Amino acid sequence: MALRTIAVGLQFPEGPVALADGSVLLVEIYAGTVTRVMPDGTKTVVARPGGGPNGAAIGADGKCYICNNGGFEWHVEGAHRRPIMQAKDYAGGRIERIDLATGAVECLYRGAGEVPLKGPNDLVFDRQGGFYFTDLGKVRAREMDRGAVYYAKADGSAIVEVAFPMVTPNGIGLAPDEKTLYVAETEPARLWGFDILAPGIVKKDPWPSPHGGRLVAGMGGYQRFDSLALDARGHVCVATLINGGITVISPDGRQVEHHPMPDPMTTNICFGGPGLRTAFITLSWTGRLVAVDWPVPGLQLNQPL
Repeated sequence: MALRTIAVGLQFPEGPVALADGSVLLVEIYAGTVTRVMPDGTKTVVARPGGGPNGAAIGADGKCYICNNGGFEWHVEGAHRRPIMQAKDYAGGRIERIDLATGAVECLYRGAGEVPLKGPNDLVFDRQGGFYFTDLGKVRAREMDRGAVYYAKADGSAIVEVAFPMVTPNGIGLAPDEKTLYVAETEPARLWGFDILAPGIVKKDPWPSPHGGRLVAGMGGYQRFDSLALDARGHVCVATLINGGITVISPDGRQVEHHPMPDPMTTNICFGGPGLRTAFITLSWTGRLVAVDWPVPGLQLNQPL
């Protein structure tokens, strides 16, 4: 695949969202910003939520919804950065709504009942206008949290736990018919599927499933899963760390292919452009947003065009 570099000098980019005008909205986790990248590579900061803005999505109201993980401590090597553990000034995770016209940031959720959000990571809207999101948790020097999946209403009125416990749940996406919710776990590089019964309610498989999901695929060797997007066929395209690239997995887990990228921290993918045939990919270790012509169209998200 021939890569086209759209922007460089980004401070650990993630959460790309392809917009109708050809620009890409993304977060810079290290900088604590939401940034718009134009097709010519021009960068404009549209909001400064601080903490650790992570996954992003556009709601039916046209506003940007952010999973804010609360921030990291960082390992820095020259221009390269990677997160290592919970920030010293960490004050909890949250879900935020951002007005892209003004940059105003509103906090919608800091917990689900008495359970605080630890490290919200990625989100996806359904056709009903609600959204599923992962809470990866936080890593500290000698311990780490167990993660979960939640479902929330976009107006801030309700949030429920969908699945728990999970091992660093990260990428999340919906099948084209929205009957299956996919969740990628980072550390074990596993992809799980949950059958959706109603918005925010999934079928729970019995033990030995640890959380009610069914295993779609698990990768061998040393690699880690990050965020994901689906293509129009319903195949799951998972950004893969260490073995840097995009791993494409069929819904039954029987077909797996890997598209290598020149960055061990390939963190996210989204689809845009004419016919949704362009894949925009964040290469976070090297601070780049790149684009590539994808073999099949991406799946249209539930967002305003």
